[in-house]
Amino acid sequence: MDPPNRVPDCRFSLCLHGKNGDGIFMPLGYRHGLLLIYQLARYQLLVWDPFNIDLHRVAVPPEFDRLEAPFKGAVSRAAGDIQHFRVVLVSTETDEQQQTRAFARIYSSETAKWGDRISTPLPSKLPTNSHMYFTMGVLVGHSLYWLFNDRSAKTLLLDGILEFDLEKQIVAVKPVPVGIPKENMCRFQVMQAEGGGLGILFLSNFSAQLWKVETDCDGAASWVLGRTVELDKLLSINSRKKRKWNQSIEGFAEYNNVLLLRTPTDLFMIQLEPLQFKKVSKTKKWVCYHPFESVYATGNSI
Repeated sequence: MDPPNRVPDCRFSLCLHGKNGDGIFMPLGYRHGLLLIYQLARYQLLVWDPFNIDLHRVAVPPEFDRLEAPFKGAVSRAAGDIQHFRVVLVSTETDEQQQTRAFARIYSSETAKWGDRISTPLPSKLPTNSHMYFTMGVLVGHSLYWLFNDRSAKTLLLDGILEFDLEKQIVAVKPVPVGIPKENMCRFQVMQAEGGGLGILFLSNFSAQLWKVETDCDGAASWVLGRTVELDKLLSINSRKKRKWNQSIEGFAEYNNVLLLRTPTDLFMIQLEPLQFKKVSKTKKWVCYHPFESVYATGNSI
């Protein structure tokens, strides 16, 4: 944000560096003013509130082993609750029938315990013993969603959407829109659709397609194309730049539906409703961008 509302960078200084790789951290998610970070060497999760200088350490259950299969996580708070939080971890495994399954466990700070394992089979088209890569999770309604693909195939082909229902505590797999190329996960972003419900954004050349799930009179759900944003017109991309222009999604702020879009030269922040954009910085190689949102009242962080 612009001054005077810009948060000082010192608020995001997490000084936990030590020996033997203690300072290696992997961000897993950001939500409701909390950051979820995996500390590699100590095999633990850090749930950090940078505004209230509050840090919790949570041991990772043994079945989530990054050497065996990648895992992702998400953190959330119930509405109006600033004391307690929940953490969800998701990963994949191959069962005795050689079926690849996605599984999840949820941690509650209120009980300081992990819940039981919850699982669901992945589509049968995926090879046995495949390891899935998950994107950052997005909260839509009362469910968390991750895009995933088969990491063992050594491609960025998009395979589906994993859902974890926080209320029912069930895991499910949802398909992605048919008829659109799925060769690059960096061009997709799961999000809340305009008007509510599950949506997905797809970057196609110089435009962004906004898809949403609709249910017909028989209760059958399907993907439909909502609207298309002409990015070249929005960002004033001229014909010379178009020849070199390649874009990827670097991050998504779900509460405000704000997209971080990387081009070969610049990083843009695009707000989808209402449609606005802002150039954040020049693009830097080997840099990761992670949007962070927090709800606060004037003078006091919540």
